[in-house]
Amino acid sequence: MIQNCRSWPLRAATFIALTSCLLAPAVAMAQMMAGTNNSIDSIVALVDEDVILRSELDLAVAGIVDRVRASGESMPPMNLLESQVLERLIIRELQIQRALQTGIRISDADIDQALVTLSQQNGMTVQQLRQVIEGDGEDFAEFRRNIGEELMTERLRQRIVNGMDPITDTEVDILLASEDLGGGEYNVSHIMVVIPDGSTPTQISEAQAKADDIYNRLTEGLDFASAAISYSDSQEALEGGLVGWRDLNSVPAFFADAVRDLRPPEFTQPIRSPAGFHILKVNDYREQRQVVIKEYHARHIMVEVDELMTPRLAMDTIIEVKGKLDDGEEFAALAKEYSDDPTSANLGGDMGWFQAEAFGDRVYQTLIAMQAGQTSEPFQTMGGWHIMELLDTREMDRTELAIRAEAREKIMMRKADQEIEKVLRQFRDEAFVEIRLAGSESGSG
Repeated sequence: MIQNCRSWPLRAATFIALTSCLLAPAVAMAQMMAGTNNSIDSIVALVDEDVILRSELDLAVAGIVDRVRASGESMPPMNLLESQVLERLIIRELQIQRALQTGIRISDADIDQALVTLSQQNGMTVQQLRQVIEGDGEDFAEFRRNIGEELMTERLRQRIVNGMDPITDTEVDILLASEDLGGGEYNVSHIMVVIPDGSTPTQISEAQAKADDIYNRLTEGLDFASAAISYSDSQEALEGGLVGWRDLNSVPAFFADAVRDLRPPEFTQPIRSPAGFHILKVNDYREQRQVVIKEYHARHIMVEVDELMTPRLAMDTIIEVKGKLDDGEEFAALAKEYSDDPTSANLGGDMGWFQAEAFGDRVYQTLIAMQAGQTSEPFQTMGGWHIMELLDTREMDRTELAIRAEAREKIMMRKADQEIEKVLRQFRDEAFVEIRLAGSESGSG
């Protein structure tokens, strides 16, 4: 299971995509904006059976421009920025289409829970969140729709990862014996010039020439983030190429070998991999911090969904239980009466001590947004509807079992990065895409 690190910082008039965060940090998922425009729209791209409108592109570009200005980075040429953002929108649209084609659906209850999580992370209620969004002139129904689409792409990516071969004990043993296991962590940025599958020698030479040109511009003083936004084909291009903090075991071998001896703010010459040419920059370095396990002590009430208990009836039941809790009834008594979890119901819902990731993403996201003594709003998982009370937290020194679990996670992160990138490129190569952006070459696949 890939580390769950989804976070939605609230920004006026924008929707921030899930930044993988369901997936590994290097697979930072894309930040996308969507909205409506009262002016007459034009089509800037055809993507299989759907279109991308000028208004969507303009709003997305405006969000990136605001971020670049806020960060103090150099602003890339607008034509390059538009092309990059449009490509990101195309990839996002293809993910939504593939998710729908493979039967992935998002319910209103899923979106409601996402809104609760987003609100909690920003220290407000859902109603306050809605007031902020509408106060900035954004339609709340459109905001909900965008959340649903981002949840859909998240589940598609998770399905890709779930389809990978499991990590073997031998792979874990090899990593545990690696000299890099206890090494430091690097804050890195990345520029990629992709080489499509089946490229001719001429296309490979052109890609290398482009990578060499970018490298020369960097040596002449071009800001790395600006170069990434303008020229990179990687998924993190519009974030200035920022991958973030990684240790050398959670990245591909060529990546680790290239940055191991670099010190901030050095960057590499173009490096060839099967996927393309890469330029890597080390922004910062730190010694690996002591790793401790944060454990949570909680209790919960679960109303299970089955043949007799429909999702709607389960939701109504858990809302009724929440009302009883708000009226002062005892959590333990209600757990014994209502909870369908056989392992905890007779214990008053007590789940004991556990790591937040142990029970899936929804439990994880709920717990990390809570303080000890706090009771959650009702939320939904694959098993049913829940209410959770956080009793306490503690930090424990990591055990040998935890070290192995961490090593397994690092291997999975590294493989997931590569697999998702490969699948997304395959989506792009197989799709019919016609770009109608002025000044851009029209292309289709």
